[in-house]
Amino acid sequence: MTPILSPQELTLLRKIPYTLSERLENRLEEVVSFSGTHGNYCVGIVDMVGSTKVSAHLSKEKMTKYYSIFLNGMAMIAKDHGALVVKSIGDSLLYYFPKTSDYDPKHFICPLKCGFSMIDCSDIINMKMKEHGLPTVRYRVSMDFGGVMLANSVSSPCDDIFGSTVNVCSKINRLAKPDEMVIGNDMYQIVKDFDEYSFKITEDYSLGLSQHYPVYTVSRK
Repeated sequence: MTPILSPQELTLLRKIPYTLSERLENRLEEVVSFSGTHGNYCVGIVDMVGSTKVSAHLSKEKMTKYYSIFLNGMAMIAKDHGALVVKSIGDSLLYYFPKTSDYDPKHFICPLKCGFSMIDCSDIINMKMKEHGLPTVRYRVSMDFGGVMLANSVSSPCDDIFGSTVNVCSKINRLAKPDEMVIGNDMYQIVKDFDEYSFKITEDYSLGLSQHYPVYTVSRK
């Protein structure tokens, strides 16, 4: 049965679509403002594994602490290695390394060290979790290099980043096992000759159609 609306409700319903279309037609509200700045950077994402299932059994206070310990710990490590932290996305952290824009291989050592520092600190992170009566956490790291667009958000003092590199970095993260790091082929081409690391090809990430993108697991020699 169709609900009967009052004349006032009908008037409001008719007005809403018109108001929205008028706003879109005449003036887009700049919630996100693209500065036109772009460049090539190493982008990283560290993502918790299975946190949704784990956090479902926590109180709001404990859930807040659970994510806070992880995200703030990872952000501190990223900053210590020269990264700019962009934002948290649910249970993951997005960051990038400004110095890598010059393609100088020496500036790609810090991103790799950053990834392994995050993995190495899992015992400390989980010790903090235990102190607060929280479950342990496992996570994985992904990185890639490529074009990024910078934008300003009215809700954040930090620049946001957009582009296919960010998208690929996010999607290849699932190819890493817990406590592992993977990198995309564009970053691999720059760091593949580093003596202190070894690289093993894993599953290809499909970019659509017939094109596949090689992804590599990184380990220390």
